[in-house]
Amino acid sequence: MTRSAGTRRSAAQLLTDTLDPRSFLPWHDRLVDVHPNASYARQLAAARERTGLDEAVVVGEGRVGGRRIAVLAGEFGFLGGSVGVAAAQRLLTAVERATRESLPLVALPCSGGTRMQEGAVAFAQMIKIAAAVSDHKRAGLPYLVYLRHPTTGGVFASWASMGHITAAEPDALVGFLGPRVVEALGSPMPDGVQSTGNLLRHGIIDAVVPPEELGSWLRRCLGILEPAGRRALGEATSAQLPAHDGYRLPSDAWESVLASRRPGRVGAWDVLTAIAPRHLSLNGSGEGEVAPGILAAVARIADIPCVFLGHGTRARQGGAAPGPNGAALRVARRAIRLAAELALPLVTVIDTAGAELSVAAEQEGIAGQIARCLAELVTLDSPTVSVLLGQGAGGAALAWLPADRVIATQHAWLGPLPPEGASAVVHHDVEHAPQLAREQGMDVASLCRHGIVDQVIGEDGDGPALCRRLEAAVGGALRALVVMDPADRYHRRRLRYRGLGVPG
Repeated sequence: MTRSAGTRRSAAQLLTDTLDPRSFLPWHDRLVDVHPNASYARQLAAARERTGLDEAVVVGEGRVGGRRIAVLAGEFGFLGGSVGVAAAQRLLTAVERATRESLPLVALPCSGGTRMQEGAVAFAQMIKIAAAVSDHKRAGLPYLVYLRHPTTGGVFASWASMGHITAAEPDALVGFLGPRVVEALGSPMPDGVQSTGNLLRHGIIDAVVPPEELGSWLRRCLGILEPAGRRALGEATSAQLPAHDGYRLPSDAWESVLASRRPGRVGAWDVLTAIAPRHLSLNGSGEGEVAPGILAAVARIADIPCVFLGHGTRARQGGAAPGPNGAALRVARRAIRLAAELALPLVTVIDTAGAELSVAAEQEGIAGQIARCLAELVTLDSPTVSVLLGQGAGGAALAWLPADRVIATQHAWLGPLPPEGASAVVHHDVEHAPQLAREQGMDVASLCRHGIVDQVIGEDGDGPALCRRLEAAVGGALRALVVMDPADRYHRRRLRYRGLGVPG
């Protein structure tokens, strides 16, 4: 079920409830004249009288937790929040101003779509708004979206679906076409399909947030995404990338394989909550897919904003998460894209027994998804840190491995297949798995020797102790990498992998 119209908040009410007191400053210029006919002119006049607004969108600036932001808000009471030429031009100029002034942009759409009274020209307005939002994101500026009841049509199919992070009202109607249009042109939608709860379950939005909690959600998002403080950057200027310390390197690869599968071993969720207590989870690919075995988040590590990506779940578990499939890799690519668009460092945590082996995975093009993930990561302009936490089997591990700095735990390992799979290929049995693990150089000592791993973290002590050591290692790497010249850092990474395995 979706919300009733009687519970809908006006744009003015939501801005008052969400922004810091008395901080909103409208950016309303003179409206473009759309030359309405007599009937349309009467509708506009009535809407203005009823709402006290001159159009269906309210734009301006305000503060959230003291941080200056730009806002775009739809007013459903004004002709159903529909967007025509005048409203679109107002949105366009506001987005462009936010970009010029380097402000985070928060969109609060509430609309039935484009304005039918203006026809095709109103419909085509979504093009220029989407282009302006794309320019804003290309400038490395956050774009946060909060979908309100209702949001449908061309608005939902353009600027309302472009957020770096997207939340929505509980039980709101959000969909491509509203129920009236669906019933007129096709079969009615089953109840609940166009509800925000359903969108959350299908990985299209990241969170469902009540309107009264929107301010705190925005403060959390903006606080995580805020540029690194002077203290963190001050520490970073003197930090150096240490050579790997060779800490307690294991002497037997099979021993590490068995240790990496031990129940209760530290997982990616343990690492995330330990090294980034301030984080905001990302939900799904944004394209209708969720991946329960993947952890993605925006986070602050060592007071540096970054994107976190890990194999694992929120539940503590032994061994690695189920092998990723095509959907999981599309979630990973969303995280990589977010790091690229916001110029944030990316931290990956690898712990996987390999990609999913199934008909569905094959038909989803899993090999192509691994290839694209791998290519996007190795060519990412942002600083990158990879943590080889446990199992590192196959393409699912390789896709997240390339980085400026690779850290491994004492019993992590990396191989083209799990040792049993390698044994099946070479010896046509699984009994030779221990031998293959040793022969293939899966252990961290071999990975260090080949230049694949830079630093090894000892695993003596309990899980919290290991997480503290990882926090120090990842934080130190991030502090050193963020102050490097970006072109030099990128060049070093490409040289690193270009020369991998080549003598001399």
